[in-house]
Amino acid sequence: MGKVKVGVAGYGTIGQRLADGVALQGDMELVGVADFAPTLAVRALKEKGMPYDLYLVDGADKAAFDKYNIPVAGSFNDLVDKVDIMLDSSPAGVGAKNKEIYAAKGVKAIFQGGEKNDVADVFFHGYANFEKGVNKDYLKLTSCNTTGLIRTVDCLDRAYGIEKVAITIVRRVADPGDYNRGLTNALQVEKAPTHQAVDLMTIMPHVDATGILVHTPVTHGHFITVVATGKEKITKEMALEAFEKHPRIRVVTLEEGFMGNASFFKYARDLGHTRGDMYEIGLWADSIVETGNDIMFGIHIPQESVTIPETMDGIRAACGMQMTREEGTAETNKYLNIGAFKNL
Repeated sequence: MGKVKVGVAGYGTIGQRLADGVALQGDMELVGVADFAPTLAVRALKEKGMPYDLYLVDGADKAAFDKYNIPVAGSFNDLVDKVDIMLDSSPAGVGAKNKEIYAAKGVKAIFQGGEKNDVADVFFHGYANFEKGVNKDYLKLTSCNTTGLIRTVDCLDRAYGIEKVAITIVRRVADPGDYNRGLTNALQVEKAPTHQAVDLMTIMPHVDATGILVHTPVTHGHFITVVATGKEKITKEMALEAFEKHPRIRVVTLEEGFMGNASFFKYARDLGHTRGDMYEIGLWADSIVETGNDIMFGIHIPQESVTIPETMDGIRAACGMQMTREEGTAETNKYLNIGAFKNL
């Protein structure tokens, strides 16, 4: 089997990272990326020497790209014709329209969390239901919060069995550089239950989940507290043992200097990670507490990069590159160097 050919629709916050993620996979080929306008991200791509070919979506003004001497490899249709699978990180709603093009050309696709679930055959998570995505045509990823949340709940569920969870999400209000949410000094509460709890139950129907979400005026990361009820009592030691083994969970302590969301962002930059990205979620050992028969813990979600590994898992499943979660996630982790720090 030759390398799987992949295209990316939408070169924004997620699309940039999807392109980089695919380019790092030794058994995949990034054919190109597509966008509508010469955004700062596209202009930066040009200034970096155009490491990826750029294609224009319908309605794009090529003259606007010519103004910045940005080379264009062709149209969106040209890109779709060259790939086995598209990663669609277009604005919400656009992906559903793009699906008509993919279907007409017989091309598989993976959609990000902003699209409605009915756009896909499977609502997908690399660890929780990898096998359900194998050889399917259309997958949809969970949102950033749901992706990280499911990593922890699935981790405990496979080790000990989980009956129900209750979550509280302290949600960043916008990504760095986004001005559309305005300049704020306020918290905003959403109606419960939050969609992340509902989505978790869609992926893991045997777990009863509910939750509350509060928007907060920060940009680097979400914070989630989880109260989980096991089929047996899960002690702090048992939870810590399971979390320590998971490649995509980085267990940290306050004593080490991980005081909050900004600590993770700074540490990722100090590691030399592009854009300050971190593929693992952070989990404070200090936050793991037993409360009656329940276990409680707190996690950090790096919202811009956390879904990238699970999207790579999705490619592997949809294209039948691996048949099981163990094999698929291991290949993704290898190429993205995820969890390597655990062996130091």
